[in-house]
Amino acid sequence: MIDSLFYSLKSAESSNVCEDLNLTAKEYAVLTLHRPSNVDEEEIFSGLLAALCSISQKLPIIFPAYPRTLARIDEFGFADRVRNSNIKLIEPLGYLDFLRLYSGAKIVLTDSGGLQEETTALSIPCLTLRENTERPITIEMGTNVLVGTNPQKITKTAFDILEQKNQTNTAKIPPLWDGQTAKRICDIFSP
Repeated sequence: MIDSLFYSLKSAESSNVCEDLNLTAKEYAVLTLHRPSNVDEEEIFSGLLAALCSISQKLPIIFPAYPRTLARIDEFGFADRVRNSNIKLIEPLGYLDFLRLYSGAKIVLTDSGGLQEETTALSIPCLTLRENTERPITIEMGTNVLVGTNPQKITKTAFDILEQKNQTNTAKIPPLWDGQTAKRICDIFSP
């Protein structure tokens, strides 16, 4: 995964997504939110949205939203809350456009799995909006903070990162996350 990430970074530079959205590097956040446990339960989604609206007052949040998540926003009557915040809903993006978008972010908020690893490899602070993760190394060594779904914890952690009171800026990239795994594998099998 990390090999693919580093391999794709150069190609992603040709994407115009940030220019099209009039974004300046490190002056916006990126959000992904799609897990049923977060978006299908109105109370949890409402709390997450409250935290995100607060964070968006300090930093605009770009939200490539899945159709399912958009349907829940409408179903729960959250459209006005989003519209009156600094959260910008956009269509889902292809991999290279999305890579270009989040690689320039100041912070990423996500309930995704792979994004926790990719942000760690790129040294981007990441808040995981879940109660657990299958990628613990991103917390132990990387830039990931597991914040769960508690709005106060999410907001406080994000503000600490934005005010540089959080230690994700001293995090290390895990060993061998250098984009050279395929080469090492080939070296092992080469005579």
